[in-house]
Amino acid sequence: MRTGPTNNTTQVLIAELNKQNAPIWKRTAFELSRSTRQRRVVNLSRLQRFADDGEIILVPGKLLSAGELDKKLTVAAWNFSQKAAEKVVKAGGKVMTISELVEKNPKGEKVRILG
Repeated sequence: MRTGPTNNTTQVLIAELNKQNAPIWKRTAFELSRSTRQRRVVNLSRLQRFADDGEIILVPGKLLSAGELDKKLTVAAWNFSQKAAEKVVKAGGKVMTISELVEKNPKGEKVRILG
């Protein structure tokens, strides 16, 4: 029987996302309700390859530091490795949690999910 995440913080985030009207937040809630083994893991090299400069990127999983990044991106993720966060900031971008992104952009406009 599927029970969903047992982490209280993740449960609260999923509930918060499901209250939003924008489809992107419903999709993010669905992605986060998966088991930990099925959550997305994205390396910086993927951001470098597929994201455009100045874009807002949402990672419904963990962002890892493999690869280099030279684009100014705003990246929101469920979790970051410390090195990945440092590399995003070093490239001139911003790092934030998914909750912070929902607060700043409740309609989910111009946000792209990568993973």
